[in-house]
Amino acid sequence: MNILLELFVVTFRVLWAFVLAAAKWLVRPKEKSVAGQVCLITGAGSGLGRLFALEFARRRALLVLWDINTQSNEETAGMVRHIYREMAEAAAAGAPRGDGEKDALPHCNLQVYTYTCDVGKRENVYSTAERVRKEVGEVSVLVNNAGVVSGHHLLECPDELIERTMMVNCHAHFWTTKAFLPKMLEMNHGHIVTVASSLGLFSTAGVEDYCASKFGAVGFHESLSHELKAAEKDGIKTTLVCPYLVDTGMFRGCRIRKEIEPFLPPLKPEYCVKQAMRAILTDQPMICTPRLMYMVTFMKSILPFEAVVCMYRFLGADKCMYPFIAQRKQATNNNEAKNGM
Repeated sequence: MNILLELFVVTFRVLWAFVLAAAKWLVRPKEKSVAGQVCLITGAGSGLGRLFALEFARRRALLVLWDINTQSNEETAGMVRHIYREMAEAAAAGAPRGDGEKDALPHCNLQVYTYTCDVGKRENVYSTAERVRKEVGEVSVLVNNAGVVSGHHLLECPDELIERTMMVNCHAHFWTTKAFLPKMLEMNHGHIVTVASSLGLFSTAGVEDYCASKFGAVGFHESLSHELKAAEKDGIKTTLVCPYLVDTGMFRGCRIRKEIEPFLPPLKPEYCVKQAMRAILTDQPMICTPRLMYMVTFMKSILPFEAVVCMYRFLGADKCMYPFIAQRKQATNNNEAKNGM
C-alpha cells in the first residue's frame, strides 16, 4: 500500500513540474543577482566566452577570465573594465540602474582578473585554480565555456587533435569542477554552467571527435546535477547551454540545405548569450537555442534511425560539416605551402 501511495505522490509531483514549467513560459521568472560574486569563465578571450564576460560585468560580478591566449584575454578584460568605468561614472552622476538592482558592492571594488590557462592540461587547471583562490577568493559562478574543434574527418584526424578536443571540451569540465565545487558544497551556494552544443544532443557526419566531446560534457553535467540533487544541495544550481550553430567563425563554411537555411540560420552570438544569461539568472536547468532544438532532440529519441537519416538528408544536415572541413583542409595546405617557401 505504501508503494501505491508513493506512486500517487510521484505522479502528482511530475504533473506539478509540468505546470510550473508551463507557468515559466507565461510569466518570466525574476532574475537573481550576481553582484559582487566571483564569476570564472573559461575560454574568455573570444567568442561566447567574451560575451559572457561582458554580460556578467554589466550585472556587477567580479570576473576571473581564463584563456590560453593571453593577448585576447587581456582584450576582453579591457572591455570589462570599460563597462565597470561606465557604471561607476553613472553611479557618480546619480543615474538610476537600468536593471533596478540595488548596489551590493561599491563600484570601485569591481575588478577583473586574468589568467593564462590551458584547460586541456589538468595540472595547469589545478595550479591556476589555487592562484585564483589565494588572489581573488572562492568562485561562486563557474562557466565552463572553452572549446576547440579539429575540423578533420575521423581517418584524417591526427590522434593528438582527437585527444586535444576531448581534453578541452570534456575533461576540463571535470577538473575545473573538482577545483571549485568543494567550497560550493561547503557553503551550499554556487552555480555551474556547462556550455555544450546541440551536437552534444544529436550528431552529424565528419565531426566525430567534437560530437563525442560534447556528448561527454552533456553526460557529465547531467550526472553532476543528479548528484547535487541526491546530496540535497539545492543551493547549488546548474545550467546546461546547448546552442545550435553559432556564428563565431568556429564552424565557418558549415551549410545546411539552401532552401532551409533562411529558416534556420546560424545564431548571432549576442542572441545566444542573452538567452543563456536569462536561463542562468533564472536558475533554468537547460537552455536549447533556438527552441526547435528541443523538438529535434525529441524526434531523434523516438524515431527509427533510418527515419532520422531521411530527415537529415532532407535538411542537408547529413553533410553540413563537409564544406567547413574542406575549408579547414585548404587552409592547412596553404599554411604548409607558405611555411615550405
